[in-house]
Order: sequence, then C-alpha cells, then structure tokens
Amino acid sequence: MKLQKKTWGLLIAAVFLCITVYIYEIKFQQQQSQIKSNNNKLFDFTEEDIKNITVKTQQDTLEFQRNEDDKRFWKMTQPKQETANNATISFLINLLVTGESERRFTISTSQQKNYGFNKPLATIEVILNDGNKHQIVLGNSDFNDSFLYAQVDPNNQDTTELIINLVPKNYRYAIDREIDEWLEINESSKRSKNTDIELKK
Repeated sequence: MKLQKKTWGLLIAAVFLCITVYIYEIKFQQQQSQIKSNNNKLFDFTEEDIKNITVKTQQDTLEFQRNEDDKRFWKMTQPKQETANNATISFLINLLVTGESERRFTISTSQQKNYGFNKPLATIEVILNDGNKHQIVLGNSDFNDSFLYAQVDPNNQDTTELIINLVPKNYRYAIDREIDEWLEINESSKRSKNTDIELKK
C-alpha cells in the first residue's frame, strides 16, 4: 500500500512537471514570436501619428496632408490641391504602420546600384505630429521577384555599410499609380466620365 502511494505521488509529480514545462515552453515561444515580430517591424509609429506623406517616384512627386478638420481624411497638396482617395492613402499607411522585413542584410555603399538604389523605384517619407521624419526607399525586386529591396531611414545609417530589407511587393502596388488614382472620385467626376463614354459611343 505504501508502495502504491509512493508510485502515485511520483506519477502526480511527473505530470505536474510536464504541465509546468509545457506552459513554460508555450509562453517562451509566444515571447520569442513577439520579439521577432517587433524586431522585424520597419517603423514604430501608428496611423494617428502621421501628419504628412511624400511619395517620390521616377515620374512624379506627390505630397499629402492630413485633413485638419477631420483627421480620417487626407488631401493632396502637390502636384494638385484636391481631396485624396482615402482608400488609396489608407492602403499605403497600413503598409507603413504594419509592414515587416522578411530579411535583413548589409551591403557596402558601392553596391547600391546592384539593388536599384541609384535610381529608386520610389522614396516614401512621412512626417509625424512630433516633427520626426521617417523614410523608406524602394529599390529593385529580389532575384525571384518575390520581394523588393528597401532601405529604412537611410540617413540614419552608417556611411560605409547599409542595411537592406526585403519587403512585400505590395509597396510597389501602393505607389505605382496615375496621379488621378490618388484623388477622390466624386459623383460629378463620375457623371462627367460617363457622359464622355456615352458621347464616344
């Protein structure tokens, strides 16, 4: 009987130890996942922190400012003074706020041309409410066209080595637009376009 009690005691202790180890492993994995996610984030600001956005492509320079009367909306200030397309701006902002780097590596400044930074696809700059500026420079696609090479806040980097990030191609889709695609489409514009179509028929 004493042997049975001892056996049961050891069994319970073993089960308790297994449960404790399991819980510890789960918590450790969650913490590691969170740390990895935080380390992979491109920027550490929120949507509400952004005051101005500038998008410089090889063709155009577009500037946007948050609407002071209604912070949910944006207006284009360059090259036109018009209300911005909220969905288009929101798509870009979401990438900036939540975007993560798939991988990071360093190159020498003399290698920039190999990654498309001598003639960047685009440079996106944001100005925050506190006056701080952040920038992401988009270069070429990687060798299998799965990601884009990008520099984050390159002005804050060492002059001899540059940190390169692999970022989703969604950044290209976000900025590869005609100027009118950045602007709000109101009902009068829709009617005008429909009228033109009818006349052409």
